[in-house]
Amino acid sequence: MVPLATRILLDNLDQGLSNLAGRPSLVALGQLAAARSLGVYLVGGSVRELALGRATQDLDLAVPAQTLELARDLAGALGGTYVLLDEAERTARVVWQGEILDLAEFRAPTLEGDLAGRDFTLNALAVDLNSVLGQGPAGLIDPCGGLPDLARGWLRMVAAQNFHDDPLRLLRAYRFAATHGFQITPETTAAIRRAAPEFSRVAAERVHQELFLLLAAPSAAPGLGAMEAVGLLGRVFPELDDMKGVEQNGYHHLDVYGHSLATVAEIEKVLAAPAAYFGELAAEVVRYAHQPPKTALLKLAALFHDAGKPQVQERRSHPERYTFYDHEKVGLEIFSRVASRLRCSQAETRTVTSLIQMHMRPFLLLPAFRERELSFRALGRLVRAARPELPGLFALAMADSLAGQGPLKPADSEAVLADLADAAYQFLKERLEPQERHPKLLSGHDLLRLGLTPGPQFRQLLTAVEEAQWEGMVQTREEALAMVRRLL
Repeated sequence: MVPLATRILLDNLDQGLSNLAGRPSLVALGQLAAARSLGVYLVGGSVRELALGRATQDLDLAVPAQTLELARDLAGALGGTYVLLDEAERTARVVWQGEILDLAEFRAPTLEGDLAGRDFTLNALAVDLNSVLGQGPAGLIDPCGGLPDLARGWLRMVAAQNFHDDPLRLLRAYRFAATHGFQITPETTAAIRRAAPEFSRVAAERVHQELFLLLAAPSAAPGLGAMEAVGLLGRVFPELDDMKGVEQNGYHHLDVYGHSLATVAEIEKVLAAPAAYFGELAAEVVRYAHQPPKTALLKLAALFHDAGKPQVQERRSHPERYTFYDHEKVGLEIFSRVASRLRCSQAETRTVTSLIQMHMRPFLLLPAFRERELSFRALGRLVRAARPELPGLFALAMADSLAGQGPLKPADSEAVLADLADAAYQFLKERLEPQERHPKLLSGHDLLRLGLTPGPQFRQLLTAVEEAQWEGMVQTREEALAMVRRLL
């Protein structure tokens, strides 16, 4: 008797395949393959997702031979786009009307051999395209027992050798655990631990893609902890090793390394329920995090926000404490090297380095804010510097605060930080943005008419006028000119 969980997966698969039967792209592919006397199989993640009851526009297909030629023919027949993915591996992509069909050639003489070379059993599934199109007997091809594993939620390797063949699969294990909630089996974990030293062979672009999928998942933090336990996290981010054992002062209860991992866990809680931590800013945090890849970038910032501390740590004796002056500047430089190695885009690098560089600024304003002595000028400088990362900056600051539970930390730290975040958001909406919608009171031409020579002083004077507007000290052009004359 088929277990209920497995029966549900089979029912899902039958329904999903019936929905694919009429796709013009698959009908055309079937006809072209028949003309070449080729078998085509729906494989891997496509079959897995259909069994889980999930719709998919992207399909993975395996072909025994002539894959690139078949893909070109298909693109031509559909009027779609042919993309050569890897000539040596004989893989190609056809894009048509929002659909993506990835065709890969068998990596073994038979389909069963090809499936035996895949990463995990739940990805070693296949269905004959003819059966999808109703032109052959239906049936799931499952030589590795992937469907029962999928029913149990187990992520089980097909063979340990497959990890050595492509060490990126080590990272994929934790990505699938994060995105699908799969449980990595003990023997698979043991094999990952043995293969971890080989991870350095993986191309940076492939690591980047897999890593961002992992970090974008709502619960990536447990995966990072599990990667640390098998020695993989340090292979992905060797820079993190310097943070281990670096003690901190009374605001923290963990060393720098433990605190950084805890900050990732806390930022996931903040992103899951921003309204539990913020007032007016909560909706902005939601909008911010829903812009891919902001969630992944926030977690990278959380992981590396204190990366500079090991290099600047000093121990003071009166009173006895540790200091980490300018650690954010050093951390920025460290992550810039990480980003370069991982082939991050300029925009990705800029977002994370900005968050790292600014992560201390909300905390530096808290004492004055707590005493109601924070000026609009100081608050405005923070808001202006943080844009467009303001929601992300306060989400990071909140996670940073939550991850530090040392004895010297004030009990109301998160409450005061939330109030500061609301004040910053109100300043943005009520003062800075309205001011920006109107012409500036002064321009560089006005300063030229006052006899000044273009240079750094121009920016200083114009900025001073803008900041005086925030505080209501200057409201008209005449008042702005008078202020510049006084400053001169």
